[in-house]
Amino acid sequence: MDCFTCRRTAVGVCRFCGRGICENHAETHPFILQSFKSPGKVTKVLVVEDALYCGTCTPRPDPLELPEVD
Repeated sequence: MDCFTCRRTAVGVCRFCGRGICENHAETHPFILQSFKSPGKVTKVLVVEDALYCGTCTPRPDPLELPEVD
C-alpha cells in the first residue's frame, strides 16, 4: 500500500478513512473504541488518544443519531 499523500510505502492506515500513511505524514487523533450506557446513568466511552490519522479526512466532531438502531 502507498501513502495517500506522497505515494511512498505506507506504514499504517488512517483509523478514520483507511487511507495509507507513510511515517512522514502520520498524525494522531483521539478515537472512540466503545461506548457504555447503563440505564439511568451517564454514557461513558473508551478512547484511544493516539490513533493513526491521515490529516486529510475530516472526522465529524459530534456523534450522529441512529434512531433505527434502538
